[in-house]
Amino acid sequence: MFFVDTLECEGLGNRSYLAGGSGAAVAVDPPRDIGQVMAAAARRGVRIALVAETHLHNDYVSGGLELARVTGARYLVPAGARVSFTRTPVADGDTVTVDEGLVLRAIATPGHTPHHTSYALTEDGRSVAAFTGGSLLIGAVGRPDLVEPRLTEHLARAQHASAHRLADELDDAVPVLPTHGFGSFCSSSQAEGDATTIGEERATNDALTLDADTFVARMLAGLDDVPAYYAHIGPVNAAGPAPVDLTPPRRADAEEIASRLAAGEWVVDLRGRTAFAEGHVAGSYNFEGEGELATHLAWLMPWGRPVTLLADTPERIADAQRELTRVGIDRPAAAATGDPAGWIRAGERLSSFPRARFADLADVRDRGDDVVVLDVRRNSERAGGHVDGSVHIPLHELRGRIGEVPDGVVWVHCAGGMRAAIAASLLDAAGRDVVAIDDGFDAATEAGLTLTRPGRAD
Repeated sequence: MFFVDTLECEGLGNRSYLAGGSGAAVAVDPPRDIGQVMAAAARRGVRIALVAETHLHNDYVSGGLELARVTGARYLVPAGARVSFTRTPVADGDTVTVDEGLVLRAIATPGHTPHHTSYALTEDGRSVAAFTGGSLLIGAVGRPDLVEPRLTEHLARAQHASAHRLADELDDAVPVLPTHGFGSFCSSSQAEGDATTIGEERATNDALTLDADTFVARMLAGLDDVPAYYAHIGPVNAAGPAPVDLTPPRRADAEEIASRLAAGEWVVDLRGRTAFAEGHVAGSYNFEGEGELATHLAWLMPWGRPVTLLADTPERIADAQRELTRVGIDRPAAAATGDPAGWIRAGERLSSFPRARFADLADVRDRGDDVVVLDVRRNSERAGGHVDGSVHIPLHELRGRIGEVPDGVVWVHCAGGMRAAIAASLLDAAGRDVVAIDDGFDAATEAGLTLTRPGRAD
């Protein structure tokens, strides 16, 4: 009997897998922090004999090289991927034994990258699972625009062909086990559900229900911005990531925190947005430890800039440190925990700003107050409707465009509150008067705010 264990990487919207038999297993697309993979193998009582990459990842630093080194496993990497380390190159049709009666077969599925490779797990000659990486996802496919703009349309067509190849070669009952598509920006679109099969995708996935021209046109029209840090992750993976160092960062006192802020370094407060708004170190930024910490911080922070972490507990620092290594932020410069009053020097005061609901915004507008409404959602979200008269600057562009925000008190919102809190902290650090709207966007209509929707004049 075979097994497949799913390892969630929720902050990045990805999954890794451990699959094997009674004695040995293969780890597919492992995360940077390999401890959870090794723990899963220990629970199963198996050795990790193989580590397999479906492609060189752009959205996270792989733990594959380190996992192979630590366990002595063979490291399978698509032959077309240009890397600077020793590995076992895998070409279309290659097979590798995982355990007795259990074989991994490579299937070339270019599209997400030119060298992308999926793997069919077969038991006694029968396919029992398909590890599809960034090829066939749940209700979608991996986006084709992460390699080179001139290749995007070509790769989009390759994605269509690769999806059809998988559907042609595998039975309808075979589970589809993708790496991307659970919130990852590597997915061309987001779909509901967390499990699927070849048969289900054959019936519902645009790549399998639309002709190539229609599919390509629809996918290219729906692509959104690419996180800036993706440009750095691919080269890190190609060079071979260094081992992770998760030892606690050095402790920073109030004087050091002030010094780092003065030097232009980033000081990141991991506490919840309510606590941050009530009192925080002036100049610090709020990226909640729970949620999409790694994605948003890596996207907004200048690559390589030193970062100091602030949190209420050492455990929160440790969790954030682990998550940040997945996107190449390897070592915080320093950290501090406890009461925020201990993070500022004698004589200084904590900064704060108000929080509100969309109903509060409606009230101030009804009174005739002149306020600035700033929408920091992505372009695709705003296209579904926006508050009439609002200014739009996507969160990932805000740091470089704060000068474009009109004068006045800025009421900033997103779709749910988390990104608005980040934006509010950026604006507050820049000296702007800000109100963070901590509310779901659906509440804007309920509050009586006028929304402009596609097809209507602004």
